[in-house]
Amino acid sequence: MADWDDVARLCLALPGTSEAVSASGRRRWLVRGKTFVRERPLHAKDLAELGAAAPDGPVLVAAVPDEGAKAALLAAEPDVYFTTSHFDGWAAVLCRLDRLDGAPLAELVSEAWAARAPARLVTQHLG
Repeated sequence: MADWDDVARLCLALPGTSEAVSASGRRRWLVRGKTFVRERPLHAKDLAELGAAAPDGPVLVAAVPDEGAKAALLAAEPDVYFTTSHFDGWAAVLCRLDRLDGAPLAELVSEAWAARAPARLVTQHLG
């Protein structure tokens, strides 16, 4: 089971990244000023919308390349990935952090980074 320190370690290992903390204490990770992963507690509207399916653990928002990638994640692992109407039209997916660890978390973070990083930086890092 992963925690926010695991997320931070993976994010900050990627080139051009930094961490920021909001006034409310929520963490987010940026690549060249663009957020690619962030902490996001569920709001009252989210909880009402999700009902019994609402996770009670930490929720991570990760950037994805496009809505097709988002749909693929949602279909492949609905026990890990989910969304709410707040994120309709956004290339981002919500994740149950307590159901991610190891390689799946590292892959999610790397892909989120690549979705927001400048193309030249992605090419330099990933080849």
